Amino acid sequence: MARKKLVDAASKGLLAESAMIAQGRGEAYDYLLGERTSESALLAIREAAARLRAAARPIISVNGNTVVLAGESLIRVAAAIRCPIEVNLYYRSPERIAGLLSLLSEQREGLKGEGAPIGFSGNWLNAVGSVRLMGAEEDGRIEGLEGSRSICSAEGIESADTVLVPLEDGDRCEALIALGKEVLVIDLNPLSRTSMMASVTVVDEVARASEALVGEVIACQRGPSQWDNQRVLRDALDIMAGALERI
Repeated sequence: MARKKLVDAASKGLLAESAMIAQGRGEAYDYLLGERTSESALLAIREAAARLRAAARPIISVNGNTVVLAGESLIRVAAAIRCPIEVNLYYRSPERIAGLLSLLSEQREGLKGEGAPIGFSGNWLNAVGSVRLMGAEEDGRIEGLEGSRSICSAEGIESADTVLVPLEDGDRCEALIALGKEVLVIDLNPLSRTSMMASVTVVDEVARASEALVGEVIACQRGPSQWDNQRVLRDALDIMAGALERI
């Protein structure tokens, strides 16, 4: 189903040419994880939830694959913590930005008719409707990057203190960290520069992790901890190595 969604989105011009390559690479890692959320990944999701809750200016940054695979779950997260979502692309074009914002808008409208997630208190219709969708603005810059990759929204990523970025690229993750921002990532590759540079890394499939994050941001009753991100990466590698040994 995930592949079908991506194929359909690609046919509409919403994805970069490399989108399916990225999906296939991620699936290979997910096979080694047993296609399930590990205990350490769940701990990372809970830590990410705590940091999103504690942030003064959190934002969720999404690319094409993320919108297609996990857009609805991330809108739920944004509604729960009252933060915006910004479309920010490695291969940026006005057409893709507009198309993905349109898809997010459709997803947001669809969520207005569903019941609130378990544990959510408040007006769910208003919470979902108030999620601001950003990305068309080109008035901000990510220092340390060049060309179109540096473009962002001044009221979004540029001014955020905490950025949740599923399916991140290493250069941007490194630039955001250098700017003093907390970067929370979802990445199936524990050896990627993104995973190793991030403040908190969730080594898990993006749709599965985003769905779990919804419940965690709602249930979260604690602040950020003294987080050992390297431990999470080592645990993911141990799981993958164990899978290979059984072949």
